[in-house]
Amino acid sequence: MSPKVAVVTGSNKGIGLAIVRALCKEYQGDVYLTSRDASRGEDAVKTLAADGLKAAFHQLDIDDVNSIAAAAAYFKDKYGGVDVLVNNAGIAFKGADPAPFAVQAEVTLKTNFFATRDMLTHFLPLIKAGGFPVTMTSLGILLNACCPGWVRTDMAGSKATKSPEEGAVTPVYLALLPPGATDPHGKFVSEKE
Repeated sequence: MSPKVAVVTGSNKGIGLAIVRALCKEYQGDVYLTSRDASRGEDAVKTLAADGLKAAFHQLDIDDVNSIAAAAAYFKDKYGGVDVLVNNAGIAFKGADPAPFAVQAEVTLKTNFFATRDMLTHFLPLIKAGGFPVTMTSLGILLNACCPGWVRTDMAGSKATKSPEEGAVTPVYLALLPPGATDPHGKFVSEKE
């Protein structure tokens, strides 16, 4: 049986490093600190070692699909997969950053959405039975999915039971939740329920 392994992306500093530190203390298995910058990652592992904590390092740049594929192959070969994956790597612009909004949006989506999606594409097949991924996100975001029902459209055809106006009710309900709303969140909504 392969040893258990936890992998934390973007973990050479900040929250990621704190996650690795806690896992080193509490997790019964190997803990990998990853970062795109190898020297920063190796320095972080040395800092942990100086505190009596054992973490391993693997270079991983989530913005580079080849780096993701190489890391996935490494963990598959060495451990037969991954038990815990923490998708922590991300980017945030400071409020006063002079970069135009369009640039900030593009860079943010590239890393925080597309690169995280690429991580999951490569690593979900490697998650061992009983294992799981954890993905970091932001506060203040409502995330819901909805089903409009079987709606008379070109896609569903004329025999569908709902008019387009009836099909629009639940998406509009979700789109018009008041500012600061906290519910529904993380739900699959149908018929506004």
